[in-house]
Amino acid sequence: MFTGIVEGTGTVRERTETDDGLRLRIGVDGFDDLHHGQSISVSGVCLTVEEYGVADGGGEWFAVFLASETVAKTYLGEVETGDAVNVERAMPADGRFDGHVVQGHVDTVAEVTGIERVGEDWRFTFAIPEGHGDYLVDKGSVTLDGISLTVAEKRAGEFDVAIIPTTYDLTTLSEKSVGDPVHLEVDVIAKYVENMLDGYAADPRAADD
Repeated sequence: MFTGIVEGTGTVRERTETDDGLRLRIGVDGFDDLHHGQSISVSGVCLTVEEYGVADGGGEWFAVFLASETVAKTYLGEVETGDAVNVERAMPADGRFDGHVVQGHVDTVAEVTGIERVGEDWRFTFAIPEGHGDYLVDKGSVTLDGISLTVAEKRAGEFDVAIIPTTYDLTTLSEKSVGDPVHLEVDVIAKYVENMLDGYAADPRAADD
C-alpha cells in the first residue's frame, strides 16, 4: 500500500522491450533500502523491483518489468530514456499515514485539459474518462500519477485539483502540458461502497427490510 506522498522523481535510464512486455531501469537518489521483490510506485503504477544497484556515477537504480496488460492500460509503455517518473516506496507498517489509501492499481489514463497559475499555486484541470465520474466528488481524494490530491471542483466531464508549490516542484506535474496523459486511480473506498450497495440492491431480502 502507498499513501500518494511522492518521495521524489526518478529518471528512466534504460528501456528494453520484450515479447511479454517492457523492462525499465530507473535511477533514483536516496533509496538505500532497495531490495528484490520490493513494491514501488512508478507514477502511480505498483511494480516489483527485479534488480537494483548503485550507478558508477553515484545514485541508486532499480529495474522493474511491466507485463503486456500493464503496458496496455498505462502510458508507461510510451516513456523514453531520460523521462522523469514519480516514485514512492510502499508504506511501512509503522509509518506515518499522510495521504490516503493508494493501491497503485491504475484505473485509467486521464488527460490534462488545463493548467493555470493562481498566485503561488497551480490549478490543473483533467478530463474525466468515461465511466469514472461517479467515483470523483468535490473535496474527495484522487490519485494522479501516484500523487494523493484533493478534487477542488468537479464539473460535467472534467475536474480540477489545486497544486501547492512543493508538490509542483517535487513531482512530474511541473513537466506536464495540456494534452499530456496522467494515471488516474480513484479512491478505493468509493469502489467498496459501490460494491456493497450493488450487493444490497441485488439481495431480494433487502426489499423486505
